[in-house]
Amino acid sequence: MVDTIVAIATPPGRGGIGVVRVSGVGARGIVEQVLGAPLGAVRVATLRKMVDPVVVTYFAGPQSYTGEDVVEISCHGAPVILRHVVEQCVGAGARLANPGEFTLRAMVHGRLDLPQAEAVRDLINASTLYQARVAARQVGGSVAKVVRPIKEMLLELIALLEAGIDFADDDVSVAPDAELLRRLGPIAVEVERLARSFDYGRLVHGGVTLAIVGRPNVGKSSLFNRLLDQDRAIVTDIAGTTRDLVAETASLGGVPVRFVDTAGIRAGGDLVEALGIERSLQAMADADLTIVVVDGSVELAAEDERILEKAEEQGRHLVVLNKSDLEGKVEREGLRVSAKTGEGVEELRAAILGAIGHASAGEHEFSFITSLRQAELFRASGEALRKAEQAVGQRVPHEMLLLDLYEALWPLDAVTGATTADDILNRIFSTFCIGK
Repeated sequence: MVDTIVAIATPPGRGGIGVVRVSGVGARGIVEQVLGAPLGAVRVATLRKMVDPVVVTYFAGPQSYTGEDVVEISCHGAPVILRHVVEQCVGAGARLANPGEFTLRAMVHGRLDLPQAEAVRDLINASTLYQARVAARQVGGSVAKVVRPIKEMLLELIALLEAGIDFADDDVSVAPDAELLRRLGPIAVEVERLARSFDYGRLVHGGVTLAIVGRPNVGKSSLFNRLLDQDRAIVTDIAGTTRDLVAETASLGGVPVRFVDTAGIRAGGDLVEALGIERSLQAMADADLTIVVVDGSVELAAEDERILEKAEEQGRHLVVLNKSDLEGKVEREGLRVSAKTGEGVEELRAAILGAIGHASAGEHEFSFITSLRQAELFRASGEALRKAEQAVGQRVPHEMLLLDLYEALWPLDAVTGATTADDILNRIFSTFCIGK
């Protein structure tokens, strides 16, 4: 990449400070031409003059974000000034950067791998501190750090089989079937664990939709407001007050949760209420988790039973027995909560996090993946590894077994970087006494 690119590196809009970034082999010369003055030392902020005073910092490649020479010009954040700086750089020989091109160049020059590049986007788009922490860990290479030991074990197994096939005259022994299965098992388990971790990772990345359902006047809207800590939904004693979906997003344990308050589900009612009930049922079907609210101070009604059956059919749900501040009459399992007093609400929040898998993340909270692309790669690798285990059990020739192992390796290469033939040969010769 011999051309030099330039773009505004700060978000659109007005601000106290804006940054223009220039990257490429000609970055230093272009900026010096625009300024009419030399730049300062590497990584030293220097005051210079354009329309207004600017602070210029030079980062010499490869020790820069993109791995190329980079110059960052910090100036007042008025859009007209930022555009002027960009135009001056273009006039001096730079071209406008394409979307994401700085990060692309960082990956091409080995400053980032593909998972890290994906995480840069996630870090920029993070809406909660937890999302930002996860993305920051991935920008730091956490995905590659988890995958690398797994890939090393797989490469050792491939090298063992290759050596036994290609250098049989050198008395290189091939491990028996039991040893091959012993080595394959942990690799397959870890790869499949990473693939499954996307079930939780996608919720962290994209957020969770939570539908609050129940018959009229059980306290759905009151509970909705209590979980949000704000009066978002109208609450009255009149049945059917909520006629349409009311939604609000809040952070729960660092995970963005879209709470959806729904119309009370019951038979009868006018046309508008019937449309609201239809939307409530659709919200249940679309939600990642459903909270079924029951009035815990009275006996279960037939409508309660129908809603509970519907929730059980659809899968993941929690049952909340509201109005715990009143004398309880419902004899069934559920979380006892009072939307009026707040009793049990913190326990409900913890139960929600547990239901979406957040509580089980524990000390491994950052060893999950948030990219669908990576999940598909790990699934493909896991399938190939299971085929390899079956091949060992069927005593398939090692030449054919190697095909399955390479099929498992290629998806891991797409995460951490390609494995070359020299990598395999070097491993063979460093491990076995071949040729002496």
